Amino acid sequence: MYEGKPPALFFRFAVPQMIGLLFNSVYTIVDGIFIGNRLGREAMAAAAVAVPLIEILISVAIAAGSGAGVLIAARLGSEDRAGARKLFNTAVWMLGLAGVLTAVLGNLFLIPLARLLGATPEILEPAAGYLWFIVTFAPFQLFSFLLGGMARNDGRPKLAMTAMILGAGSNIVLDYLFMYPLNMGIRGAALATALGPVFSVLLLLPHFLRKRGALYFAPFRPRLADGRDILVCGVPSFIMEFSIGIVTFLYNLAIAQCGYGELGLAAYLVIGYLMLIILTLFLGMAEGLQPVFSRFMATGERDRGLAMRRFSTKVFLGVGLAGCALIFFGSRWFFLLFAPEDPELVAFAVEQSVPYFCGFFLTGFNILMISFWQAPRRTEQALAVSLLRSVILPPALLLALPPLLGREALWPCQSAADAITAFFVIFALVFRKEPWYNRPTLRESMEK
Repeated sequence: MYEGKPPALFFRFAVPQMIGLLFNSVYTIVDGIFIGNRLGREAMAAAAVAVPLIEILISVAIAAGSGAGVLIAARLGSEDRAGARKLFNTAVWMLGLAGVLTAVLGNLFLIPLARLLGATPEILEPAAGYLWFIVTFAPFQLFSFLLGGMARNDGRPKLAMTAMILGAGSNIVLDYLFMYPLNMGIRGAALATALGPVFSVLLLLPHFLRKRGALYFAPFRPRLADGRDILVCGVPSFIMEFSIGIVTFLYNLAIAQCGYGELGLAAYLVIGYLMLIILTLFLGMAEGLQPVFSRFMATGERDRGLAMRRFSTKVFLGVGLAGCALIFFGSRWFFLLFAPEDPELVAFAVEQSVPYFCGFFLTGFNILMISFWQAPRRTEQALAVSLLRSVILPPALLLALPPLLGREALWPCQSAADAITAFFVIFALVFRKEPWYNRPTLRESMEK
């Protein structure tokens, strides 16, 4: 499964996960189009209340999945299948507990939760109705991402891709069915969103129940140390995913403070949908490569690991540059999907998308290096990149640049953050030793 040159491995692992996540993002966008066109602005506002909670659930699932995946891939690379199964079952129990707590506490405190997430009195009832489905089906949301990641680490990347496509496709079909023929309103949209992960989980479960690979459900004695290791390894991925919500929140504040008003906020909403697609391409490829990097780390194949990184860097930069070119010359057609009768909004979004995305070709490089440094458990490097591009630099630039250079300077802040982060990454690669050098592999550590 891990034989072959970098291009073959890239298409075997990175491309399926990229396609699966892309479908997942597309259904989020289609969901917004359905709600906006069928139910109007108030329903969109009610659904938007649930977005931070959904982002948190996805972030937690990806953190547990990537953290466990790094450790599991290393174990499998060292032929320690029992240890890999133990880590798999630890991650399952961790997210199972998180899902149950979310469902129970979410239902007990549904109205306060809706208010906490920003529901105003005018939209409190529909927002709470939408949230009920999200919290009740939270375990499926968590397990759809976790089991997909585990399937990739168990050598089944195409199964993980198919599961994500099935979940996304069913959501789109059910959106139409529930909101148009059945006329279920906002609750129909929420039910469609909640049921998508259920179909993904149902497709993935047989692989683990029927013991089709090295990972399957089995009795085990839980250890706090295993749970801690999973969380520590997964922190960079959590920040990378959760930062989407953080950056969106910061930009909304900056847009309001700079006086752009509803036009600016609406433009950033549709720009955000486009940003989601680009980030999904990078995140999908990086997540797909995680088992490959981890396997090479475990088996001591340093040259293959570095060759894989070099090839992947070229692909990520190429995809980023192609994406920027498409945005600069064709974003108008994308924005017209959301506001076909608002030429002012479309024109403003097109104008601001150029500075906003000007440095996004470096975003993929930064995300790739987070995945690369997670493999040998160089969590400090991966964490530094995650924090720089999402938590540290964007708020600092948003606070500093508009007062100094004018309000137009807020739009390129995220690109500037990624450019500065890429500079530090390149500095680390050039002036510091590669993370796999002078570090024993897992197999060598066990032999000692």
